[in-house]
Amino acid sequence: MTSQKETPEQARRRVPVAQPRTQVVPGGLSGGQYKPLTDDQIKRIYEAALTVLEETGIQVMPSACREVWRKAGAKIDAARDRVFVPRSLVQQSLRAAANEVRLCGQTPEHDLVLGGTRVYMGTGGAAVKVLDLEGNVRESRLQDVYDIGRMVNALDNIHFYLRPCVARDIPPDLLDVNSYYACLAATQKHVMGNCFKPDTVRQVMEMAALIAGSPERLRERPFISWITCWTVSPLRYAPETVEALDEVVRQGMPVVISSAPQAGATSPAALAGTLVQVTAEELSGITYTNLLRPGHPTILGYVPSVADLRTGSFTGGSPEFALMNAAAAQICHYLRLPVYNSSALTDSKVPDVQTGYEKGISSVTAALAGANYIHHSAGMLESMLTVAYEQFVIDDDINGAVMRMVRGIEVNDETLSVDVIHQVCNGEGHFLGHPQTLELMKREYYYAHTGDRRTRADWESAGAQDMRARAQARARMLLETQWPQHISAELDARIRAQFDILLPRRLMERD
Repeated sequence: MTSQKETPEQARRRVPVAQPRTQVVPGGLSGGQYKPLTDDQIKRIYEAALTVLEETGIQVMPSACREVWRKAGAKIDAARDRVFVPRSLVQQSLRAAANEVRLCGQTPEHDLVLGGTRVYMGTGGAAVKVLDLEGNVRESRLQDVYDIGRMVNALDNIHFYLRPCVARDIPPDLLDVNSYYACLAATQKHVMGNCFKPDTVRQVMEMAALIAGSPERLRERPFISWITCWTVSPLRYAPETVEALDEVVRQGMPVVISSAPQAGATSPAALAGTLVQVTAEELSGITYTNLLRPGHPTILGYVPSVADLRTGSFTGGSPEFALMNAAAAQICHYLRLPVYNSSALTDSKVPDVQTGYEKGISSVTAALAGANYIHHSAGMLESMLTVAYEQFVIDDDINGAVMRMVRGIEVNDETLSVDVIHQVCNGEGHFLGHPQTLELMKREYYYAHTGDRRTRADWESAGAQDMRARAQARARMLLETQWPQHISAELDARIRAQFDILLPRRLMERD
């Protein structure tokens, strides 16, 4: 118990500086507090999307996919390669669809349960450039996929690892298996990626089954999943990607059906119109996967974006992007289906003030709206073209603050603090030294690990570094110290004997 004679300033000096405590902001907290759309507006968007599917339809070239639609009773206009989907077919599929999807880690503490308003934040993207820790911009490599994954494995507020950059230094026919392997070797968190062909889906399944112990164990605890960009907006199916989607469904593995219309370019300039179009595309996708396999673990992949109408170029840092991704979460809550969407995109080229405010706006809106699987939330720069090592550290800190906002304010007999107020106001000590304060500091507050709260004098005496410099130092420390060994040398040898793995084993071990 603190002495009553101790001043608040003395108590402040006595209290040790708290370290980040991940239990303050675990993944899976429930959002839904922010609602840019009213209930009536959501219903109007949904009904308009059904009208688009019935009257405008979707373009599907002659294929096995089109035959699935034909057998289900959709109207086919062969001359225009359009499929018209009746409302009743969509509604039937929605009744069969999985309302929750479990994405596992290689260990259970990293499991994610998508659905409702539970929120998880992680990486994503297909950047082709890396801003390295020496300040150089270069093409991304397979080593980056692995090294960034090692960092993510140690960053508590990045809950999953969706490969954030493309390995530009390996042949395209080896890209899928090698990208998945680099991710799986780097982290025990859930890994999501994509495959361009059905045969590489099968190869990745075979490789992951070796890690799991068997195909059955992998399906029981799916620590990998797929994202398939099966549509080309507006309302057109990509035949090759649909074939990969078909194979993922055949394998019984979780899949995201991702649609990314760009308002003003590949969808209407009106934000509501873009939401109608992306909802129509997503409803066609959930209907299709449930025609293939009712109840298949499918996640709606809403990725609405924006064109700068002055230039026609993509922009990721706009408030309209933030609004639409929050609205997408609301629409999926209405449909009672899990949602994958985006945050933390920026048009800035380096980690600077613009980067911070653009990322903060879209991350907090998507999370407070209750989006389930928020990708792109860490690492991205330059309108998704570039990732930066230090940016993953900075964004982990931002994510921690965002998830603290999602957690909200607990109101109960303890936190109302009537007795505490009474004690202090009657001369029994002060708030800073009160036992409640010392106890709650462990679970009520999020403490930034890279953001700085020192006095100016203390900051200057420590070198006067800005947040970017501190993040670079932390990134270097993580890369020097984090060497996951959950894939043993023996298992690694078995995988390399069966697959053409290009990441050298010597680069996966500490010198």
